[in-house]
Amino acid sequence: MSWESEAPNWIAWARAPEHDAYWYYRDSFFDEILAPAGRATLELGCGEGRVVRDLQELGHRVTGIDSAPSLVAAALELDPEGTYLVADASALPFDDGSFDLVVAYNSLMDFDDMPGAVAEAGRVLEGGGRFCICVTHPFFDSGEWESRAPNARFVVAGSYFGKRPFEGTFERDGLTITFRGWCYPLGDYSRALEAAGFVIERVREPVSALEDPRHERVPLFLQVRALKPA
Repeated sequence: MSWESEAPNWIAWARAPEHDAYWYYRDSFFDEILAPAGRATLELGCGEGRVVRDLQELGHRVTGIDSAPSLVAAALELDPEGTYLVADASALPFDDGSFDLVVAYNSLMDFDDMPGAVAEAGRVLEGGGRFCICVTHPFFDSGEWESRAPNARFVVAGSYFGKRPFEGTFERDGLTITFRGWCYPLGDYSRALEAAGFVIERVREPVSALEDPRHERVPLFLQVRALKPA
């Protein structure tokens, strides 16, 4: 899918401090999953650039790519010294082995060709490089809460299996955004990584830091680190 139509809404949403789950889950990703800064880092689906900016603060030399020109322009406007390109994650404009780290923070579920994007991540990584991923948890994607009550049941009414389209509109503190993408079961992510030659090193299901006790019972995100063997 393209984020171009939602670019203004996403820029406002992502840049509102502590507005969405990123601000509460990024530390678990940086502490538990992210590999140390090396020669060159690539971020897939960089959006307006907040993950790139955080990676830069941690010492990474980052290239961010996104398919939405308005989001790339917004990233450059806030970070004019950064490197941002309009590109398709399933057809990356880089040579083999150009990077030693690829990051996909909550972007793989937005790609129409998720296996193709994983394969391209493997191609542009050098041997010994790592692919660090965060996605909406596949189990969370398969159901919904009955209510906002702390003890609400989480109900899976349809099927967990298979690639399924997702669309949801959310409003919070005067901001509105529509998310569109795909739901993939865990096995689809695992098979894509295996097909691209990756070995899974770490899997984390971080407990929520949100002030919502429901997410202390059901994981909201899945975080994975995979190695491309030398």
